[in-house]
Amino acid sequence: MDEKTRKLILSFQENEITEHYIYKALAKRAKGKNREILLKIAEDELRHYNVWKSITQTDVEPNRKKIFFYLFLAFVFGITFAIKLMESGEQKAEEAYAQLKDTVPQAADIMKDEDEHEKLLINMIEEERLAYIGSMVLGLNDALVELTGSLAGFTFALQNSKVIGVAGLILGIAAALSMAASEYLSQKSEGRNNPLKAAVYTGIAYIIVVLILVLPYFIVPHYLFALILAIVNVVIIIYLFTFFVSVVQEKPFKPMFVEMLSISLGVAVISFIIGILARKFLGIDI
Repeated sequence: MDEKTRKLILSFQENEITEHYIYKALAKRAKGKNREILLKIAEDELRHYNVWKSITQTDVEPNRKKIFFYLFLAFVFGITFAIKLMESGEQKAEEAYAQLKDTVPQAADIMKDEDEHEKLLINMIEEERLAYIGSMVLGLNDALVELTGSLAGFTFALQNSKVIGVAGLILGIAAALSMAASEYLSQKSEGRNNPLKAAVYTGIAYIIVVLILVLPYFIVPHYLFALILAIVNVVIIIYLFTFFVSVVQEKPFKPMFVEMLSISLGVAVISFIIGILARKFLGIDI
């Protein structure tokens, strides 16, 4: 075995033992079916590690920074997001496996496990927040579009940061309660399970967006700077949420991001113009 191949296999060993510890740690937090699935994947990763070890005859330490990083992601965004993000980065590893399979027969079996068995198991994981992604998308999208537009309109109509912030907060909370109630009635009329949970997820997503968008108006004295910060927050929220959905649902990120951003900013521009016209023709002066 040449040195280049040996280093490549050692990198595979490190990856397998690292993921073994990640899955094992996640299994400790999980219950029931999810625990069994995660333990099964952890066992597979350890078996892959031992296959590579039998070739290199070398022990390899796990990447502890990577372990901490993915456990943190799992805590914040959920197990499925962390795992799918981790697995999505293995395409290059699978390509390297394919290059080795002629010289290292075991590589073909490991590649098959990585490509089929583990992905099948990952898709079997049940996580409550994923069941309500539709409700979260509804709350988040509506809040981004409605509140971004409202704040843009208020900014030029009222031209007072604190007044704009209070108006946006009142409007946002009222709209969040209304949207949550509508989601509850919609889910219930369709005979869905747990319509109350769907309503809660919708309302929470809406309120979080409201708080993030109105916050600049309470901490930045000048209303235009506050609006700029609110728009920056809009872009960040859309980026993070779109990335989350694209990972867990395995959909392309860019089209979703561009669509959501275009709608939110488009409504903001229109509302901006309405605010200017309202101030000019209605004679509002605060």
